[in-house]
Amino acid sequence: MVVAETYLQMTTYTVLVYEAEPDEGGYRATVAELPTCGTTGDTMEEIEGNIKDAIETYIGALKVLGRPSPQPVARKLEVAIA
Repeated sequence: MVVAETYLQMTTYTVLVYEAEPDEGGYRATVAELPTCGTTGDTMEEIEGNIKDAIETYIGALKVLGRPSPQPVARKLEVAIA
């Protein structure tokens, strides 16, 4: 008997998390490589779950449209400005 195994390739995207406006509370998050992909949440745990769902939905829509998934950024830099 032959067993076929499929391994999913994991892709890591860059998620930017911001504190929401003071009068709103919570957080908002966007994905650097996926334009218009973002979410909000009251806690970091909620943001993590919401953004994963948002990314999966975004990538799923690209597949339905026959478009490739964007590649993750090659390098990430943080630049301090005084």
